[in-house]
Order: sequence, then structure tokens, then C-alpha cells
Amino acid sequence: MNSVFSFARLSALLIKEFIQMRRDRITFAMMLGVPLLQLVLFGYAINNDPKSLPAALVATSNDPYTRAIVAALQTTGYYRFDHVAQSAEQAEFLMARGDVSFVVTIPADFGRRVERGDNPQILIEADATDPAAASGAISTLSKVASQALLRAQGMQEAAAENARGQLDVVVHRRYNPEGISQYNIVPGLLGVILQMTMVMMTSIALTRETERGTMENLLAMPSSPLEIMLGKVLPYLAVGAVQVVVVLAASKLLFAIPFAGSMSLLLTAVLVFVLALVLLGYTISTIARTQMQALQLTFFFFLPSILLSGFMFPYRGMPDWAQIFGEIFPLTHFLRITRAVMLKGAELPAVASEITWLVAFVALFAGVALVRFRRTLD
Repeated sequence: MNSVFSFARLSALLIKEFIQMRRDRITFAMMLGVPLLQLVLFGYAINNDPKSLPAALVATSNDPYTRAIVAALQTTGYYRFDHVAQSAEQAEFLMARGDVSFVVTIPADFGRRVERGDNPQILIEADATDPAAASGAISTLSKVASQALLRAQGMQEAAAENARGQLDVVVHRRYNPEGISQYNIVPGLLGVILQMTMVMMTSIALTRETERGTMENLLAMPSSPLEIMLGKVLPYLAVGAVQVVVVLAASKLLFAIPFAGSMSLLLTAVLVFVLALVLLGYTISTIARTQMQALQLTFFFFLPSILLSGFMFPYRGMPDWAQIFGEIFPLTHFLRITRAVMLKGAELPAVASEITWLVAFVALFAGVALVRFRRTLD
């Protein structure tokens, strides 16, 4: 008669489970990789007070007062003047593309007006599509610029308070003047929802066919790997289309999100983005042997993609290495397109580089999926 509890049987079961864990390398890697990834991303990459934000300078004069104000803004750590625009139109294009977060315009007669005491003005335009990214930099503007001008004039600290009002800093919060957070979040949700459903549904559905053995019947058909791949991924484009309609309708009816750009341009970007996602899901299905592994790989892709794409945290607030890492995710480029088209009214030239990235992802994922599929057949 077997005893109620046996250490020998328990030891055998434990050994069996450890052997199984060693064989399931993907699950074992997820157990170690996900916590490490979370520690690195949350500890080093996430920053809600972004510094060194790219800015464009529009100034036709090079007087000492202009140089003093620009130097003072850079000293705050919030501004990085890496663009010099020759005109307001060029600066507008840079902001529409997302190349700069601020445009500082100093009039040509600024120096003369300062010397005459004629209430000089400077204009600072901030990309307010992400209110959290610009709030810290905007809050320091007036004080820093005024103090810089006083130092350039050689005024004493005792007279600083009385003379500070002579500089008029005009701030324009572009695209989202009221700082409504939904304007930034809801357009981004379109990409996040599509990514979560398209990649997960495609990878799990295809892996399920392999587990059940129905894939063998499909492989017995006189079809090429390309035909099988297209036959599997194209139906999910229709599912993605339904989701796009639901999200766009909700953004307009429930949240009153403005739509300033071209609907056809946005839908073109959505089509390329969804195609890249379903191809990524297909690629994951060629790597995973079980549905659980497919789910784990999908989650491992989701976590850094959402954190580093600029959806939850300001993209410009991350260190350089995290921004470079964030460029390898399709969601990063899609978020820039949706926010630029919906909020800024950007046209094709302003988002062409981001669409090119999405097309490159489609080609990459399709190539990897075909190579992996042929190896699976072998």
C-alpha cells in the first residue's frame, strides 16, 4: 500500500519538472529575461521630466542679447538647439515631423528694441501633443530668459525684479493648447490595440494549428510558402480594419479628439502597420512550438515596445541608448504618424520617413517568416 506522502516520489516529480524546464528554453528565458528587462527599462529608460529636448532657432540677428538668451535656455538643460531654421515655414515643417519639440523665434530688431527699452518680445512655440514632455521646459521660460537679458545688459541684481517685466516671452502651445492628455493618449491607443491583438491573434492561431496537427493537411496542399503565409495573414487585415473603425469613431464621439490631417494618409499608414504586425505574429508562430510559448514571446515583444515607443512616457525623456532601441519597434513610428496626422495635420512629406520604416518592417518580417517556414518544412 502506498504511503500518503513519499519524499522519493516528490523528488522524482521535482527532477522531472526541472528537466522539462530545461527543455523548454523559451519559457526559461522568459522567466529570467522579463524581470531583467523590467528592471532596466523602469530603472534607466523611463523619465517623466525630459531634458535636452531638440529645439529650432529662428533668428536673423546675432546680437549679444540673442546669444545670451539662447545660451541661458541651453543652460537649463531642457533645450538643445540642434536646428537653425531659415524661415518660419521651415521651422513649422520640423515641428510637424517631430524633429524638434520647440521653436524659438527672436525678431531681427530684438537687439535694437532692447537698447531702446521698447518692450522686446520673443516667441517660443512648443509641441504640446504630449503635455508632460513640454511642461517642465515651458515653466522655466520667462524667468530664465529675463535673467539672461538682464545679465547681458549689465544690470545689477537689485534692479532685476523691477526690470524683469521688460521682456515679453510669448508661449504658443501648438496642437494641444489646453494640455488635454487624451489628445496624446487616444491616438496612441490605436497603435497599441492593433499591436496587442494582431500579433497575439496571429501567432497563437497559427501555433494552435501546429499543435492540433491541422498544419500537416495545409502543407500537403500544392501551395507555396508565400501563398500559405498570405492566406493566413490577410484575413487578419479585415479584423484590424474593424478595430480601426471602432477606435477612430470612439476617439471622435467619446473624447472629441481633433482630426486635422488626411484620413487617406492615416489609413495607408494603418494598412502598412497592420501588415507588419500580422507578419510579425506569423514569424513568432514559426519559432514557438506551443501556444504558451507564442504568448510568452508576444509579451516579451509588447513590454519594451509600449515602454520605449513614447506611448506611456515621453520619448525625448529617455536616454539616447533607449531612444535608439525604441526605433526598432514598429509602434514607435506608427505613433508618430497618428499623432502627426490627427493632431498636427501633417502631410505625406512630414511622415514619409516613418512610413518608409513601416515598409521596411514589412519586408523584414516577411523575409524572416518565409525563411523560418521553409526550415520548418525541412
